[in-house]
Amino acid sequence: MKIVVLAGGTSTEREVSIVSGTEICRALRSRGHQAILVDVFFGRDGIVPTTAFDEEYDVDREAEYIKECSEQVPARLAEGKDFFGPGVLELCKAADVVFMALHGANGEDGKVQAVFDLFHIRYTGTDYLSSAMAMDKGITKKLFAANQVPTPAGVEIHRESSSRELKDYGMEFPVVVKTCCGGSSVGVYIVHDQKEYEEALQGAFSYEEQVVVEEYIQGREFSVGVVDGKAYPVIEIAPVEGFYDYKNKYSAGAAVETCPAELTKEQTERMQKYAEMGCKVLGIKGYARLDFMMKENGDMYCLEANTLPGMTPTSLLPQEAAVLGMDYPSLCEELIRISLKKYE
Repeated sequence: MKIVVLAGGTSTEREVSIVSGTEICRALRSRGHQAILVDVFFGRDGIVPTTAFDEEYDVDREAEYIKECSEQVPARLAEGKDFFGPGVLELCKAADVVFMALHGANGEDGKVQAVFDLFHIRYTGTDYLSSAMAMDKGITKKLFAANQVPTPAGVEIHRESSSRELKDYGMEFPVVVKTCCGGSSVGVYIVHDQKEYEEALQGAFSYEEQVVVEEYIQGREFSVGVVDGKAYPVIEIAPVEGFYDYKNKYSAGAAVETCPAELTKEQTERMQKYAEMGCKVLGIKGYARLDFMMKENGDMYCLEANTLPGMTPTSLLPQEAAVLGMDYPSLCEELIRISLKKYE
């Protein structure tokens, strides 16, 4: 297949996306696919879509070029540069499918998916509407709560809200403050008192106009991949230090990840059921990864759904697939296969 692996972009998760995209592209080429790595924001001048997939190609060289472009992102955004770089849409239209390795805003939030739908470009992952709903943690929380998917109690607060006092929302410390549409735990704060709370709001509002404040769940952290409507094995994440933030997610050895998680059969099946329910509630097609906390008493809480989960060497979904006997290239091909079902 002719495959564009779309990575990079302008979000805070750009660097993670580049690593995911590089690994995916390398894996697909190892299986004989004509896969090319493309930065959605910078593209490539002079590429001819009709021959781009047939030319000699060096994945690592392209990845280095994309990484070097990263420092230009702020300046190019300030100039008002269009989101799609030179030749990107033309390359995507010429491909059999686009493998979405984007993460975060302008990639995981449904905007690119909506454009691709208009251009009849086939892509991996779910559609634009479910992408947008899953990206917004406030909307996700409301839908989960209304459909028996347990989730921490919380509220959305706008930058211009008349009150930011926790007591006005019937909440008390400790709480978690996080951006509505951030990812990879960027803009997430665990706060224990008023001073930390005010600092967290200031930090979160530096990313977005809307934030979510929710009860802090003390317990163990888990994640469950859902592929084609079926839950993968549960993985437990135990950070060596602190919580599972950006650093711990993408630094080798920063967290102990156990798959399958050490849970009872009943707990495993219950968490998998909630993960499948969460996907159904949000209308997610294809695949996703849902994150959970579990209290000492066994109560479970679904925190969020990630519609384009990380695919780096330390990412969770590939670890879950490995437990099922699926190596990394096979997982990449499987995600393409089940994603194309939405076009049948």
